[in-house]
Amino acid sequence: MIQRIQTLFLFIAFLLNGSVFFNALYRHAMDDPRGWIGITFAIMLTIASLGSLGAIFLYKNRESHLRWVSRLLIPQVVSFGFAVGIYISLGGFGTYLWDETIGLCLLFLAFLCQLYARKKINDDIELVKSMDRIR
Repeated sequence: MIQRIQTLFLFIAFLLNGSVFFNALYRHAMDDPRGWIGITFAIMLTIASLGSLGAIFLYKNRESHLRWVSRLLIPQVVSFGFAVGIYISLGGFGTYLWDETIGLCLLFLAFLCQLYARKKINDDIELVKSMDRIR
């Protein structure tokens, strides 16, 4: 489990998503007067974060592993969309929004880590299929 590269990338995605909770972008989301934006952002971020951690333990069944990692891309994209919306609602792009920009970059890097893990799982499946053909 640990020696597989996709495990490492899924764990990095978990850490990156979890670190957004301690970022200024999350604080701005929770300060929303209506409240539903912050709560939805927190729920999607939690699903993406804990899903990445849970998907690590599905390594024995590669097809199921690939399916779950592919499904986890949806809450990741939704949380990134909420983050972009929160970022834009803060008043545009400028030098005073560095902390919020770091939060956006963390979410984007987590998305890239999940995509790369998905690619590596797919590569493992193809490798096993090719070895089965040789036998």
